[in-house]
Amino acid sequence: MPIFERNGSALHYLVRGGGEPVLLIHGLGSSGCDWALQVPALETRFRTIVPDLPGCGHSAMPPGDFEIRDFADCLWDLLDHLGVERINIVGFSLGGAVGLEMALRRPQAVPRLALINSLASYVLDDWHKWFEARMPAALIGMLGMRAAAHLAAVRLFPEPWQKPMRARTRAVIAAVPASTYLGMGLALQRWTALDRLHRLRSRVLLLAAEHDYTPLAEKRVMAARMRAQLVVVRGSRHGTPFDSIQATNASLLAHLLDQALPHPARWTRDAPAHAGSLSLVGSIAEEHAMAAEVLRAARDLRSRQASQASA
Repeated sequence: MPIFERNGSALHYLVRGGGEPVLLIHGLGSSGCDWALQVPALETRFRTIVPDLPGCGHSAMPPGDFEIRDFADCLWDLLDHLGVERINIVGFSLGGAVGLEMALRRPQAVPRLALINSLASYVLDDWHKWFEARMPAALIGMLGMRAAAHLAAVRLFPEPWQKPMRARTRAVIAAVPASTYLGMGLALQRWTALDRLHRLRSRVLLLAAEHDYTPLAEKRVMAARMRAQLVVVRGSRHGTPFDSIQATNASLLAHLLDQALPHPARWTRDAPAHAGSLSLVGSIAEEHAMAAEVLRAARDLRSRQASQASA
């Protein structure tokens, strides 16, 4: 269970497989175990590095306000610690903003970048962004994290066959402290890369859900500015790595291997017949849960030692 100590704070990460490295960055309110359904497809060809962002999963949140650039710097420090000079990056939602910021901070070090349901700016410059930013904050304020998590999970995974993901999402989001969730959301709203896209040197893939929270039109403009390939996944909602496993994995592999993307006929949400694919048994999600037990035991040991020393 690797831990990277940075400025007195612990950053948790997992590493699977071998080969050319790829970094997977999760979204708001979650952790590295979000990638449990992609890692099996990637780890046979790539050294797959899966961190918990600061304040998420098992990673500690440093004191004070935190910005998207701080998340990017933290992950570059992790990669420097691991001796990784060049890295392919895949980011989902907020993780896409972090990944894009990383690529802009070290343009020559990111040969390939894949962004899933992410934007180049989250400044509240239209009503869609305003609604998506303000609605969760209002719900958390009125109902608390548990109820807000339930509503978020239902919105993400409304179909009966998506019940496993709905339950998991509800539990994961409900466990996040409200202050952390809201603070990260505010950091996202303060971030934009629109004035720096000319610095980008990565080969870019954009995966966009047909029914994502923000309009496809903005993503089409973003793809044009980045000279990116755009895959629009029909029927998918915001949780594309979960509701469209086949399209996501096939597109990521093609992009990372410099191969042709899957035929557009395959750009579609998974069918209910593939509901069994949602199982997390034996995945990094279980490894992530085991890490929680190890960390809890370590904290208990330190607490006992401190009590004994003060006795």
